[in-house]
Amino acid sequence: MARKPPIDPVRWTPPPVGTLPEYPPARLTVVPMPGDAPEDVVVDAAGQLWTGLVDGRIVRVSPDGAAAVVADTGGRPLGLHVASDGRVLICDSHRGLLALDPDTGALSTLVSSVAGRPLMFCSNVTETSDGTIYFTESTSKFHYEHFAGAILEARGRGSLFRLATDGTVTTLVTGLYFTNGVTVTADGSALVFAETQGRRLSKYWLSGPATGTVTPLAEHLPGMPDNISTGSDGRIWVALVSPVNAAAEKLAPLSPLLRQLVWRLPDALQPRIKPQVWVVAFDPDTGAPTGGVRMTHPDFGVVTGVVESDGRLWMSSIEYPALAYTHL
Repeated sequence: MARKPPIDPVRWTPPPVGTLPEYPPARLTVVPMPGDAPEDVVVDAAGQLWTGLVDGRIVRVSPDGAAAVVADTGGRPLGLHVASDGRVLICDSHRGLLALDPDTGALSTLVSSVAGRPLMFCSNVTETSDGTIYFTESTSKFHYEHFAGAILEARGRGSLFRLATDGTVTTLVTGLYFTNGVTVTADGSALVFAETQGRRLSKYWLSGPATGTVTPLAEHLPGMPDNISTGSDGRIWVALVSPVNAAAEKLAPLSPLLRQLVWRLPDALQPRIKPQVWVVAFDPDTGAPTGGVRMTHPDFGVVTGVVESDGRLWMSSIEYPALAYTHL
């Protein structure tokens, strides 16, 4: 672990804590991976799964759970997306936005900097039908290994970007609170993106009278949304990495000095996430929760990615060396 950089926190009032239905547990099948912390999981046209491990390796997983290492970014792969041309798009906290040729394992860099500064925390990526790529950055100050510093600072340093087919990068939205997952709605009219610290889902409109604006979809979530995906029925599946940390949120409006002191504590004394399996599906038009799973499991939890594939709901985690799935 690299030495912690300093933080510059501000007083911040967290959003209210709403409620979600108490969804029942499900039968979970845990699928071991050849390494730790597969942060996201996506599926390609052949039904194969893709994930990225904490040591940089990109892994292809067959539907029966057989895993093969295809590439190594040398950084920390986070959100993934399978492009229409078959390439695997990779957000890497240290290298930016990458593209992987799934046949050869060759990696190419699509975006490493924006407006003259390096991408620090490229978080998640998606693509529309015309080949335009959209991606998020959680914070412009910290890399993945120091993500807690961004949360303690409570500064809106997250953004949403567009990568046009001609290679032009445009900043669409700034001032976001730890921007994370992003997906295209089934009808292509909007992007849905998540703010982990902001505890909300929002829509960035791609067509219609609201084109180019942001509107809320689901706010005041009682958990921290991470990666998201669009299901076969158009619902937006959201991985909720943890419930609200009441102690951390109580600190946010108080003197910034208190959070600087917390940041200086050894990692062993930092607040820990209680592992649980928590995913929720939201209606893409109303934002109403329409289904989900919430449970604990001895071998899996802290869900950071979710994707539907062939009647299964697959999940990834930053705390366990495994993927897991349940039947829909």
